[in-house]
Parts: sequence; C-alpha cells; structure tokens
Amino acid sequence: MPNSGPAKKVDLRGVFLELQKQMIASLAATRQVIQHSGAKGSSTELQWQTMLRSYLPERYAVDKAFVLDCEGNLSEEIDLVIYDRQYSPFLFNQNFVKYVPAESVYAVFEIKQEIGSGVVKYAGEKVASVRRLRRTSVPAPGVPQAKEPGYIVGGVLTLSSSWNPALGKTFVDALGELPKDERLNIGCALECGGFEAVYGKDLEPFVEISSPETSLIFFFLHLLSRLQWMGTVPALDLSVYGRVL
Repeated sequence: MPNSGPAKKVDLRGVFLELQKQMIASLAATRQVIQHSGAKGSSTELQWQTMLRSYLPERYAVDKAFVLDCEGNLSEEIDLVIYDRQYSPFLFNQNFVKYVPAESVYAVFEIKQEIGSGVVKYAGEKVASVRRLRRTSVPAPGVPQAKEPGYIVGGVLTLSSSWNPALGKTFVDALGELPKDERLNIGCALECGGFEAVYGKDLEPFVEISSPETSLIFFFLHLLSRLQWMGTVPALDLSVYGRVL
C-alpha cells in the first residue's frame, strides 16, 4: 500500500547551493589548470552555457553566437545568448559558428573570470551591439497583431571580482556610468554574489546584491523572473529577410 505518511520534500535551496559549490570548484580548477587564455575562456563559457541549458525551460535555447538582423548587420560574438526558436526558427550554423536572428533574443551575457571596471564596460559594449540591431515583427498563430520587440536583457557572469569590496560602491558606480544601450541588468560573480540592476531617472541605478552563499540561486531566479515577464519574442518577418537573401 502507498505510504500515507508526510510527502517527501526536495531541498531546492540545497540543490542550488550544491550546484554553486560544484560550479565554483570547476571554474576555479579551469582558471588554475588551463594556461591558454582562449581555451580557458571557452571552458568557462561552456560551463555557464551547460548550467543554463540544464535548468532553464526547454523553450529557451542557449548558445555562444553572433546576432544578425534583416539588413545583414552583425553583433559582436556573444559568449551566451538566450533565444527562442518557436516563432523565430531562422538560424545559421556555419562551421560550428552560430548566427541567431535579433528577433529571437531574450538575453545576452559576457563571461569572464572576474568582474572589474574594464569587464563591466566591455560587457556593456557587447550588449549594445545586439540592442542596436533592427528587429522585425509580424502576426503569428494566436498573436493577431505584430508584437513590439521587447527589451533585451544584458549581463555579465564571472567567478570572482577584482574589487574590494567585491560588489560595492565602485561596482554600482561602474554600472551607473554605462550609456543607456550598454546597461547591464543582471549578473553573477559566483564567489561574491548575484546582482540585479534597475535603472530609473536617477544617475545611480538601484542594485540588489545577494550574499555570496546564494549568488547562483539569486541570479537564476531573477533571470527566470525577467524571462517570464518578457513572454514570447515576436515572430520575425521572413519576407524582409527574403528580400535581403
């Protein structure tokens, strides 16, 4: 007979804390063991990509890619792109290099070993190269009117920080100095904390920062919340791409 006692429970917090420990250990080993900068970067990117592929709902694809638009404009190469293929299945995969249409993009991230002022600025420039692309939109099944393309989330993912304190006022000031199209909204320095930045009319953004212990949980839940709020990306206008091709 089935057990009529209390239902078994899963310690979700414990699951993420253990995942965070594993990622910190793996990324730290990568930084220490792999000396070649290119190989080190590729390994670090793959670990973040694998984690998000494993835990995000299947509607979201995760890859390193270039983002292109219907006019042939191309972004910088983005370490981690979260994109949708339901209404925007148009994708090039040439010699293991992926090209994703701008309409399908939800979020883009730069991945580095540690965060600092130079990394914040560099990540912002990479994010802006995607946000500046042209995005089309047409009606789709269940969507009678063309949907306005949404805001593309930008962020940065690292193991550690070059600042002391790690994510203190200097970090917040660096975020506040970014031009509007370069703004970083969310990110994680695994050993230091996760963060989410909200930009208003004030010069200094409001930045929520987690404890180091819960950096991955904080980042993932805040990212998922933003993705849910965004809904579905618009269906791209294939006729516009067809004229270019």
